[in-house]
Amino acid sequence: MYESAAYTAETRGVRVKVQPSYLAGRSNPDEGLWVWAYQIEIVNLTGVPVQLLSRHWVITDATGREEVVIGDGVVGEQPVIAPGDSHSYASGCPLPTPSGAMRGSYVMETPDGERFEAEIPAFSLDVPGARTLN
Repeated sequence: MYESAAYTAETRGVRVKVQPSYLAGRSNPDEGLWVWAYQIEIVNLTGVPVQLLSRHWVITDATGREEVVIGDGVVGEQPVIAPGDSHSYASGCPLPTPSGAMRGSYVMETPDGERFEAEIPAFSLDVPGARTLN
């Protein structure tokens, strides 16, 4: 496993930090498969609880092909994050190229029913030594 830099974005007091890692042992470049894991930490810096309702990802490979993933919650959960608390989870992404990028957002909801999108920072998925996306 090869970890790269962490990426951070903050929207309306919700901080999202992403730490991607290349999984060489799960990848098979001879068959056109490169696999990454990523660890996400969502920190609630607001004064009220927020609930993560859904996610929206845009995954781009090195050829520029985009895949959009939209769904409820994260890894089967719609966590409520108390003020000053955080929620962490891990997930993964296979690509048909040795580099790519991901970006997205979470729909968050406050106790009074207000919804907003919290940015997931764009982050690179790069095999060590491979060309990076700009």
